Amino acid sequence: MLQGFNEKNKDILVSINGKLVHRDEAKVSVFDSVVQGGDAVWEGLRVYNGRVFSLEEHLERLQNSAHALCFKEIPSNETIKKALFETLKANEMMDETHIRLTLTRGEKITSGMDPRLNQKGCTLIVLAEWKPPVYPPSITLATSTIRRNNPMFLDSKIHHNNLLNNILAKIDANNAGADAGIMLDMNGFVAEANGVNLFCIRKGVVLTPFADACLPGITRALILEICAENNIPYAEKNLSLVEFYTADEVFTTGTMGELTNVKEIDGREIMNKSKIERLEELKILFRAKTKVSGTPII
Repeated sequence: MLQGFNEKNKDILVSINGKLVHRDEAKVSVFDSVVQGGDAVWEGLRVYNGRVFSLEEHLERLQNSAHALCFKEIPSNETIKKALFETLKANEMMDETHIRLTLTRGEKITSGMDPRLNQKGCTLIVLAEWKPPVYPPSITLATSTIRRNNPMFLDSKIHHNNLLNNILAKIDANNAGADAGIMLDMNGFVAEANGVNLFCIRKGVVLTPFADACLPGITRALILEICAENNIPYAEKNLSLVEFYTADEVFTTGTMGELTNVKEIDGREIMNKSKIERLEELKILFRAKTKVSGTPII
């Protein structure tokens, strides 16, 4: 699976610290922390029917991540929303839009690792693109040799820009001819895929790994909420690869691709022996929320 270039994005405007510029002119300083050390946090958001979906949840995670990394002069949610809405309106984006919202520690006075060199405040980047869900109807997964970080190293609760761990797992998947790579935790249980959370369904019960080594995704949380609201049995637990191989249904969740069916893992076809079509039920319930929920673009 490889994303292609959308001609509609040829002349989009990008917001850098509140200033809208053409994509070709959208740049940050070589002294910015995101360049010097991947020192930034980010969120991916979607626009449906003139609303930014789960905006408050994404902003809460952004603020928490920035605070955990001890950023200074973090812009308020009101400032971020203003830049976000201005960008969407300038590009006339009211649907089928994906937003990459990035907050860096900011520009340094000279090269170096010490955050005390950052004396200009954070850098806020709002990149909105015309981008419907990017995944095909079903995908294949291959288990990566790369393990997912856990809180002993770099806690996944921080949604940071240091994504080499995930990129290496994606390279493994590419080399295996799969769409994405499964990352295990340090104990050998499934954590997540390189860019999305993972669920399996066994006899109608929706299961997902504990959010220990994996990112506690916004879409992941919404699926658990949907299950609770609709009396669909679900649980968070340690899950092995074998439990995914032998599940009735497997799917991924994420802002970029929403809910995506997994048809094969490591050459094992996912076969629905129970004949319960739980994933399609969840997709319908999720789509219903996207039609009415979200923060209006004002």
